[in-house]
Amino acid sequence: MVKIITLLMLFICSLLSAQNVNLTVAVSGLKNNKGTVRVGLYNSDTTFLKTTYKSIVSEIKNNEATVTFVGVPKGEYGISTYHDENSNGKLDRNMMGIPSEDYACSNNAKGFMGPPIYNDAKFSVNNDSKVNIVF
Repeated sequence: MVKIITLLMLFICSLLSAQNVNLTVAVSGLKNNKGTVRVGLYNSDTTFLKTTYKSIVSEIKNNEATVTFVGVPKGEYGISTYHDENSNGKLDRNMMGIPSEDYACSNNAKGFMGPPIYNDAKFSVNNDSKVNIVF
């Protein structure tokens, strides 16, 4: 009986893990190799640009960076990334609140009189995927 339950649990776990995918984000067009690139993955409109679902920091080589989110559930996501030139862990802003470090979003989403919105940045992930973001 214990063996049957164990096998059943392993089967269920394998089905659940099969629904997760890897999402690679390639960032290019950075103006230099100083600092790091911070990439945030968002899974809802209410958290977009506020609270990341997952985030990764990467070194920059040849004005490019690549990160991979491993084991992401299939679904809808948006990406925001910025070039943290001074490696202080935050997107620096000027006195008016406008970002002074370069940033970009998935789908090349741009804001009008404010930050980009989730509906412009969102995309679906159904299998292992790669997203290219150009600054």
